[in-house]
Amino acid sequence: MNASEFRKRGKEMVDYVANYLEGIEGRQVYPDVEPGYLRPLLPAAAPQEPDTFEDIINDIEKIIMPGVTHWHSPYFFAYFPTASSYPAMLADMLCGAIGCIGFSWAASPACTELETVMMDWLGKMLELPEAFLAGKAGEGGGVIQGSASEATLMALLAARTKVIHRLQAESPELTQAAIVEKLVAYSSDQAHSSVERAGLIGGVKLKAIPSDSNFAMRVSALQEALERDKAAGLIPFFVVATLGTTTCCSFDNLLEVGPICNKEGLWLHIDAAYAGSAFICPEFRHLLNGVEFADSFNFNPHKWLLVNFDCSAIQPVLMLRLRENLLSQCPGEME
Repeated sequence: MNASEFRKRGKEMVDYVANYLEGIEGRQVYPDVEPGYLRPLLPAAAPQEPDTFEDIINDIEKIIMPGVTHWHSPYFFAYFPTASSYPAMLADMLCGAIGCIGFSWAASPACTELETVMMDWLGKMLELPEAFLAGKAGEGGGVIQGSASEATLMALLAARTKVIHRLQAESPELTQAAIVEKLVAYSSDQAHSSVERAGLIGGVKLKAIPSDSNFAMRVSALQEALERDKAAGLIPFFVVATLGTTTCCSFDNLLEVGPICNKEGLWLHIDAAYAGSAFICPEFRHLLNGVEFADSFNFNPHKWLLVNFDCSAIQPVLMLRLRENLLSQCPGEME
């Protein structure tokens, strides 16, 4: 495909997408197919000769669409509202064309700096404390993850690294393995399954704290669990508070959980994947009160904010607090 054909087929694809979205309410929301339906409809191996563009589009309608769950249908009521918009689709097209890999500033300065600035925009829209923002000093700042699952795992691994560094600075004879086997993380029994998965990947114990009649984490139960585990020689280090649970959109009370975490020196991560976008609205911002106690905060712009999946925004007070922690251990080297 050369540039000339790309222009032609690109226009046809835009028409196809626009027609799909305009007529999506006429499609069956959930596919009426059995597991394994697709394999018999496709060649056993990749074809030696290319298909025409017309044949590919026909195959999409004949083979692919019957197995698609139409998340953007007005009759789709499962899971969560996946966001999408024409501007976001055009932006995805441009991103695909540029194709830069933003793993460092040098790899693509605009990519790195645009992400930093946009994350600050989101932080300001949510009225997050200044420590969560990069600003000109660059002490805080957020990054985009693929999902809240990745964000929770990243926060847990950062918290694990922080506590290992602290304990080894206090007792150099302690090995990393000896510390990790005693680490304990906590979340509500209403937290998303990805929190449990983060604990498994991070190799630490995770304990579910019972919820109250409002399906919020019982703070008294959290305090009891902390005291019990410390008495047993375990090391509490990480707490996940959920704002907008997947099951029923319940909210943990940050103003109660936060002070306990700060007092006990626990990393507090806020998972606001589902409801976080709503805090931009002044009438819902009070549900985020207590965020100042947190070490990291995550929500998904790909829910509600018309940004295509996947775009999960995590705002950590990570750089600032980790730097302070390292400075306390080896001030001469860091300065």
